[in-house]
Amino acid sequence: MCSKWDNDEVIERFREYVRIPSVHPDIDYDDCVKFLKKQANDLDLPVIVYELVPKKPVVVITWEGVQPELPSILLNSHMDVVPVYEEHWTYPPFDAVVTEDGYIYGRGTLDMKGIGMMHLEAVRRLKTAGVRLKRTVLVSFVPDEETGSVDGMRVFSESPEFKKLNIGFALDESGPSLSSTEILAFYGERTSRQIVVTCRGDPGHGSLLSSDTAGEKLHYIINKFMTLRAEEKSKVDSGTWVGDITTINLTQLSGGVQINVLPENLTVSFDIRIAPDVDHDEFDDMISKWCKEAGDGVTFEYVVKNPQVKNTKIDGSVPFWDVMKNVVVDMGYTIKCVICPGATDARHVRRQGIPAINFSPILETPMLLHAHNERIHVDMYKKGIDIFENVLVAIANVP
Repeated sequence: MCSKWDNDEVIERFREYVRIPSVHPDIDYDDCVKFLKKQANDLDLPVIVYELVPKKPVVVITWEGVQPELPSILLNSHMDVVPVYEEHWTYPPFDAVVTEDGYIYGRGTLDMKGIGMMHLEAVRRLKTAGVRLKRTVLVSFVPDEETGSVDGMRVFSESPEFKKLNIGFALDESGPSLSSTEILAFYGERTSRQIVVTCRGDPGHGSLLSSDTAGEKLHYIINKFMTLRAEEKSKVDSGTWVGDITTINLTQLSGGVQINVLPENLTVSFDIRIAPDVDHDEFDDMISKWCKEAGDGVTFEYVVKNPQVKNTKIDGSVPFWDVMKNVVVDMGYTIKCVICPGATDARHVRRQGIPAINFSPILETPMLLHAHNERIHVDMYKKGIDIFENVLVAIANVP
């Protein structure tokens, strides 16, 4: 499909990146690396590809500041995208079609190749204009965020190579906003936990009302978790931001060998996101108490047990946040800064003691992350670059 934006170099670079099918489950990042190296070469900027895990490259493009000894600014994004159900898309998800009314369709336009290219385009504009910033700016592109970052930002953030980058402040992804003036940002995240509870009981014939059954114990456990879920959901229904509460969802049930045989064991799995103000030890003690109350043979284990990570302070003690907020306000926008309801690579950066804000200046756009027909309007994409350009000048010139 031809459009009036086909000769727009800014849009064409973005579309070229979106066309690379860096999609799970079997990702080959080679084309992303080639594309990003080309961008660095066009900008006359050095680029390093770290491969701490085979076939899981981390690309870092460096724009050195006039005071490189100062802690640097990190602009992070991930190269991978989630799978698609192509039959439900209006246009092929990796064709990066631009419609006549200006919408760019493609997997990754919002999550988060669009943000990665906004970072680069902001750098391109400033460098082309001859601007020099005090602090070094690092534009990073990491793998595997969509599958938990195990081979991506997590391993990179724990490496000596990462520490040598001397990062003082980082930006990562948030989400689009339906508002024309209010940008959504995150200063912290809930802690993701995935738990499996196993309930063991005496097997027997399905015609009997035996005691000490796995089913009775499972019922008790499910009732406890779902009661807490209902209490937390009532807070959201009353207007509490979802990132400020603990979410619990029953996601799997398994066990039993035959309908007329009482099972020796049954298991139930829950996806839990713990609110920032919840004491983790007390939360574990509560689950242990429930298991004990349910009866003998009831145990739990964490499949995923992420550590609690401190939020970035937005109380005036982090100057990068203050100048960033001020410049956005000066442009006529506001920032709604809240706890992220999900999980992003920023948690690994914060875990290293580095303040980070999740910031996606995409306005008047529905939340189509991971959805069919993911898209962004040309005007909103370019407006995002405008905002990043001003934010970058502000945070990279903090004394």
